[in-house]
Amino acid sequence: MTKRTTTAVVIGLGLVTLSACGSSDSAGAGDSKTVTLVSHDSWAVSKSVLEGFEKQSGYKVRVLKDGDAGQAVNKAILTKDNPQGDVFFGVDNTLLSRALDNGLFQSYEAKGSDQIVQQYRIDQDRHRVTPIDSGDICVNYDKAYFSKHKLAPPASFDDLIKPAYKNLLVTENAATSSPGLGFLLGTAARYGDDGWPDYWKKLKANGVKVVDGWEQAYNDEFSGSAGGKKAKADRPLVVSYASSPPAEVIYADPKPKSAPTGVASGTCFRQVEYAGLLSNAKNTKGGKALLDFLIGVKFQNDMPLNMFVYPVRETAQVPEEFVKFGPQAKDPETLAPAKIADNRDQWVKSWTSLVLK
Repeated sequence: MTKRTTTAVVIGLGLVTLSACGSSDSAGAGDSKTVTLVSHDSWAVSKSVLEGFEKQSGYKVRVLKDGDAGQAVNKAILTKDNPQGDVFFGVDNTLLSRALDNGLFQSYEAKGSDQIVQQYRIDQDRHRVTPIDSGDICVNYDKAYFSKHKLAPPASFDDLIKPAYKNLLVTENAATSSPGLGFLLGTAARYGDDGWPDYWKKLKANGVKVVDGWEQAYNDEFSGSAGGKKAKADRPLVVSYASSPPAEVIYADPKPKSAPTGVASGTCFRQVEYAGLLSNAKNTKGGKALLDFLIGVKFQNDMPLNMFVYPVRETAQVPEEFVKFGPQAKDPETLAPAKIADNRDQWVKSWTSLVLK
């Protein structure tokens, strides 16, 4: 799995904590033959695909990886008057309002936007961001554990608070982890503003374990992952992604015929990542060409097995491993970006008091 799963949300830190970062490492950003992409650490693309764009467009792509998603967004906001690059990739629907409210992006309707799946198209009047990928944050389960104990794996949020699953689930801190926040938002969507705190009280009483980030949860605490097996982990349920089971197959040697992990489809929250042309970008022409590339067929087809996310272009091809081992949830929980914007910080504050204290 890629590091996108460990993206910290940096709730409550405030933008000032990153002000010292300034616009470091900006050499080359103003070169008209160079277009700079600012992203979180999990940006990945096949060399041949990127070289194809460079040859076709005449631009040399410079990638500036700027930490986890929350940190990268905050730093981009701080430096928006003198941006580090031309295009920002990796702000998702849980943090999108922060970027838009702070004027991070300028308008541009990328070529091929009409090919994006309708449900992901937002900001249609201003076109400040372009959807690039989607993924489902879901509870994963260790098939071997549930088979050995002759216990059906959980299928829904409601199941997780049942006595049969006591002390089995590990999740990430909603204040420091993107999947942790996504799981919290999923419960808020499922149980409503008034109901989610009571749900978490029951989940806490049922022995949920909270750790800082995805890597610790998935590779150290989850018994179903390759890392967890080595670490002799004892939690057979973990908050991760619907694309985690395909990764367990793809990276295994030898490859198993079936995934050792499964997904509780009734626990999923849909995450969408966006890219946009930065306000005050020095190379707007190159930035527009890069956005066209990100939503183009070649990049969209290449992206799943590099970043383990789903394409958003209707005509893009989904890898066989995804279809077989990690299909997208048919009915994931969702929340409008405006709803997230109005409640995110307070929900995380309440969650922290409720679950961690």
